[in-house]
Amino acid sequence: MQIENLGPVLPVPDLAAAVVVWSALLGAQPKFVDGDRWAQFEVGGHRLALAGTDRDGDLAGVMIKVDDLDEARRLARAVGVAVGENREGPHELRFVATAPGGWPIVFYAPRP
Repeated sequence: MQIENLGPVLPVPDLAAAVVVWSALLGAQPKFVDGDRWAQFEVGGHRLALAGTDRDGDLAGVMIKVDDLDEARRLARAVGVAVGENREGPHELRFVATAPGGWPIVFYAPRP
């Protein structure tokens, strides 16, 4: 399994308002916005995601883009991490694993 990207994901109750604030703070517009669901910034070689209505919970977490979602699932289970069911979004397939401390890890891969 190859990790293609890694970054924080912050759940926000109002995506449009959060985009305005983060755009000002980062001095950059989001690279991607999907309605009220999702926004993604790429700044200084790093990614920050904001999850609006399409969030997997209310805790900040980490998103990990992988080339093989099944292998990511096997690895997470092998180390004893709780693993949720696959979900299909408009752009990706994903599942949420729960890291020690209760932090969500969103593993995802682009939809074929």
